Amino acid sequence: MSLSEARYHDLVDAVQESVEDVFDDTSLDVDLENSGGVLTVRFDNGSQLILSRQPALRQLWVAARSGGFHFDYDEGSQLWLCDASGERLGELLSRVTLEQGGEALEFEDI
Repeated sequence: MSLSEARYHDLVDAVQESVEDVFDDTSLDVDLENSGGVLTVRFDNGSQLILSRQPALRQLWVAARSGGFHFDYDEGSQLWLCDASGERLGELLSRVTLEQGGEALEFEDI
């Protein structure tokens, strides 16, 4: 069953807020900007991590130095999963934060 538009936006809002909270609770020096449904994380070295909503597809897209990734929400696990690899969003965020920011952060339950 496909997500309703309202539920989709609620889920994306919640996950973007959770990601912001993880960064806010660390000593990692990043700039966060959430505007127009796009969360941009700017690292000290100039690289960026971008989480953007794709409402027509009901997906969450992530752009990182290592590439672009598309996530679908899985109702069974209540997690965002990469449509190509099945990787959890939280696992990808931990990996790219280490790659781009030099610090391993835990994005549990994301």
